Amino acid sequence: MRSVVITGATSGIGKAAALGLAAHGFQVIGTARTTEKADKLTAAAAESGHRVRAVLLDVTDPGSCQDAVAEIAELTGGGPWALVNNAGLAVGGAFEDVSEADARAVLETNLLGVARMTRLVLPSMRRRGEGRIVQMSSVAGLIATPLNGWYSAGKYALEALTDVLRREIAASGIRVSLIEPGFIDTPMLSEGIARLPAHTRYAEAYEAAGRLIARRRPLGPDAVARTVRRALTAPNPRRRYSVGHEARMARLSRLLPPATVDVTMRACLRLNRV
Repeated sequence: MRSVVITGATSGIGKAAALGLAAHGFQVIGTARTTEKADKLTAAAAESGHRVRAVLLDVTDPGSCQDAVAEIAELTGGGPWALVNNAGLAVGGAFEDVSEADARAVLETNLLGVARMTRLVLPSMRRRGEGRIVQMSSVAGLIATPLNGWYSAGKYALEALTDVLRREIAASGIRVSLIEPGFIDTPMLSEGIARLPAHTRYAEAYEAAGRLIARRRPLGPDAVARTVRRALTAPNPRRRYSVGHEARMARLSRLLPPATVDVTMRACLRLNRV
């Protein structure tokens, strides 16, 4: 039975992936920030007739990462076969509205936390001569949308770092894939919208963004969970997997002149009125 560690496994995409992989015969270890969340994850798995083990982890804390990977090594007999770096944080807002503390929190979780966990599991995968690493990127890593700059910055950096990692370790038998979802109906999306500041020069743009998102019909997290499973089970996994209409359109938009993209985004978000 192949073992898979999923960070941020207590809600949204992470939970859907954990339960889905357990149902397909994987030994799943999901990470949680609190004991309460860990207990809810294991209970949800038990209710569905499967088993998911939970390990406490805060990806922003180097000591927590080391302790979690040591515990995972004991559970898996030396280290996991696969790591799904799913834990993430979204702090929306215009460049001027996001504090340095919030910006650091986003990068610490979405970039440095991913790097920590990846670095810690690589030695056991290399000794085994095989393994899979799946990085949860985003449409925000393909096109930088106004009012979402720091999240995009982290995901752009994750895309670059993952490309480098994949090229550096290709001879080791470890396969690395990026998953790039569009709008997905998860707590991170709804909570990110709710945290947008109200009293700011960008208030009208935030309202326009909220209306645009409300008109969309986001996919459920199961769509991404199925893609995670594809990346883990394919004999030759793809380097990138796009999930949803927005991700595919983002790839196409990169072929357009930057001026065209700028004008379109400013118009859609009422930024010409700021």
